[in-house]
Amino acid sequence: MAWYNDANKFYKDLKIMKKILSIVGARPQFIKSAPLSKEIRKHFTEILVHTGQHYDQNMSPIFFEELSIAEPDYNLEIGSGGHGEQTGKMLIELEKVLIKEKPHMVLVYGDTNSTAAGALAAAKLHIPVAHVEAGLRSYNRTMPEEINRVLADHLSELLICPTETAVRNLKKEGITKGVYNAGDVMYDALIVNRKVAENKSKILETMNLRPKTYLFATIHRAENTDDKGNLKNIIEAFRQSKEIIVFPAHPRTQKMLKEYNLKLSSNLKIIEPVGYLDSLQLQTNSKKVLTDSGGVQKEAYILKVPCITLREETEWVETVDDGWNVLVGADKKKILRAIADLNPEDKQHTYFGTGNSASRITKILVDYFKVMSLSNHE
Repeated sequence: MAWYNDANKFYKDLKIMKKILSIVGARPQFIKSAPLSKEIRKHFTEILVHTGQHYDQNMSPIFFEELSIAEPDYNLEIGSGGHGEQTGKMLIELEKVLIKEKPHMVLVYGDTNSTAAGALAAAKLHIPVAHVEAGLRSYNRTMPEEINRVLADHLSELLICPTETAVRNLKKEGITKGVYNAGDVMYDALIVNRKVAENKSKILETMNLRPKTYLFATIHRAENTDDKGNLKNIIEAFRQSKEIIVFPAHPRTQKMLKEYNLKLSSNLKIIEPVGYLDSLQLQTNSKKVLTDSGGVQKEAYILKVPCITLREETEWVETVDDGWNVLVGADKKKILRAIADLNPEDKQHTYFGTGNSASRITKILVDYFKVMSLSNHE
């Protein structure tokens, strides 16, 4: 047992002995993996698998470049498709990789189809799963993201939560073992990259924008893009606001705008999806953010930019509780009222940690394997 008292030797041998296979596939997962992957690789062998769920240049490769993420060991190139088709293809291909690599743990992030497929494929092969960003709940089962996150949580050995609210959500479902509040790893990424964005991003100059003269918008969730009435109401509210609105449009959103033949006004500046650094710079310098993205809500809060959420509910209830986020759905009147009147002055809290979540998560992983190794040697 004395061998394990030498922490440095234990960490060194752990890197040789233990293999963690990390699965990413979409923009928020690239951002979360950037700081955590760097920490994991100090103590483990990491195999990085990109499912290819996001594959457009502005939705995938640019994030690996800007965030200095290691090249994926596998790119499954799954691409788009219906939920069943996309998830099914991922399961087939991920199972092949897992059987070949034989990792000691599979790490999944967030709430995408890549998350659900990764957790399910690993669980079927009896490989422990660690879920980063566990415990989030909107309590809206019509959202595919809610199904994905609930499935991943109930299959996971380690449930790594970003907030105390997430810990409480899991307790309500009877999940208390292997649950940790490690803070939000996206906060780590934002702290590191906010200054980088300020120095490197040229998006304001390119678009001839002055700080605090425009709003920043993102729309990508099916409840808005696939419902003509909802998308029409949102776009009409944008028009009636008469504010300059910078709108990096997701490929599916662009497709539906054309399909519905919605009238677009000159104050709405629709551009192609942007990389992480440009997105941070646009958010930081906007007057307000309008979004249906969970990650953007949180980024806006941390950047101290008022957020108008184009949904009826949110997983990030802390941002609403503090008065920096308001839920308006696709209600045109509510959107316009929030654009005019939302000016929070409330003090913010450290709900999402202090920017050291990646190291805390890595310690949780190290401690888990240390306990497993000790148990096997008893």
